[in-house]
This record gives sequence, C-alpha cells and structure tokens, in this order.
Amino acid sequence: MTAAAFAKYEGLGNDFLVLDAEVWPEATVTPELARSLCDRHRGVGGDGLLWVDRAGLAGGRVRLVILNADGSRPEMCGNGVRCVAAWLLDRGELSVGGSLVVDSDAGPRPVRVRSTKDGVAEVEVAMGAASVAGAPSTVTVGGERVAVRAVDMGNPHGVVFAPGDDAAGLVRAVTALGEFPKGVNVELVAPEQGGFRVRVHERGVGWTQACGTGACAVAAAAVAEGRWRAGEPVTVRLDGGPLVITVAEGSWAVTMTGPARRAFSGTVG
Repeated sequence: MTAAAFAKYEGLGNDFLVLDAEVWPEATVTPELARSLCDRHRGVGGDGLLWVDRAGLAGGRVRLVILNADGSRPEMCGNGVRCVAAWLLDRGELSVGGSLVVDSDAGPRPVRVRSTKDGVAEVEVAMGAASVAGAPSTVTVGGERVAVRAVDMGNPHGVVFAPGDDAAGLVRAVTALGEFPKGVNVELVAPEQGGFRVRVHERGVGWTQACGTGACAVAAAAVAEGRWRAGEPVTVRLDGGPLVITVAEGSWAVTMTGPARRAFSGTVG
C-alpha cells in the first residue's frame, strides 16, 4: 500500500491510531487493517482504530468509526472520543473552550475541551443517558454467587462490585450471560475513598488500561444501587488513571471528564 499518515493518541493508556478520512478512504479501514496495525509486536500497536471523517466540521460535527484491535466494531468508546477531540485540538480545528459533536454508531456525543497543559487536553464528553437494568443478574464463580449489573452506555457493560480473586473466571461467567449476546465489557469494582477502583476487561481488546464507557457504567450502576448519589461527581480510578463521572439525577445523563494526548505520529505502508 502507499504510505499513509496516522497519529497515535491515548487517554489514560487506552491507545488508538487516529486515521483521517482524507488520507484513509472508509473502504480501506477494514478488520484486517485493524488487526494488522494494532498488533503490538508486528504493527504499530494499539487498542483500536479511530477513523474520523471531518467533512461536517464546518457545521460543528465529525463522524467517528471505531474498530477494536481484534477487528470488531464497537458502538462507542469514551476514551476514543476524547482522543478525537485532542487530535482536532492539535490540528487547530478545535480550541480550548470550544465544542463540537462526534457522531458515532451509538449516536451523537458532544465534546468540549476544558483546558490543555503540556500537550494534554482535558476533555468533557456528554455520554448520553445510561440504561441500567432494573435488577442484577447473578453468576457463580468459585462457589460464590456474584451480582452483575447490566448497563448500556451505547455499548454493553456488566458491572461487578467485587474485585474477585478469580478475575478471569468472573469475566468468562459474565460474558456467558444471556443478556449479552454480542459480548460485553466487564468492570470489576472495589470502593475506595472518593469513588471506585476499577479493572476493565474490554470486549474485543482484553484487559485494558482504561475504558471511558466502562467508568460511566460503573458510576451509573453505583447510583442505581445507592452506592453513590446522582448529581455528585465521582472519581473512577482505572489502571491508567482517574476519570471524573457525573450521573444526572432523574435523566441518567452521564458526563465524563478526563485527559487525552498525542503519543506520536507516523506513516505506514
């Protein structure tokens, strides 16, 4: 293939290759390309691809298509949306205090750059309303019954308020639940002062440094179970660092705030 440019961005260690639609026609962004470029030993390395179409930028919108490292296409990626905003900021197409809408398979996600320092953008994303299952399901792992709260953030999540001695067993059990026919992102949660400590096993990626929609799902599940108050920001600390999440009272609308930065740029081919 002809050499083509990309940029690598990360949000709390959740890393992506950003592909500009002007350089990468949509037809070229295939599952095979995702698997090849995201391979950490034989490719560039990343948790996924972010294909961005800037054709609607003059109207304050861009289109985003996400491919996971395994080539699957998730509906939404919160860290990825922040990375798109940081990419546009670095290009001079978005300013500090400025906002636009990122259109994804899960619908529109308004973003605003709150600040920038030392190349790191602090980005706020309106993540839409969480849909929280009315009652938890249960799985049995190691002879213990564990509650699993299903949350939809435009993509599916199974939130477990237990860190789990058998994390792999918990992931397998949650993934096998009937309410997740297309797979699921699994969050293993432990309370800590000021919020929650979370490990995420991401559908199509595996254990990951961070998951924006996962942090939102944890906050929504915590509100649903009375572990946190609606309208009060909560810190969700992932392996890669913290995100601040607020679940609005009544509407279940979720706001996520966190960092994103460019790691490097290059060409492939």
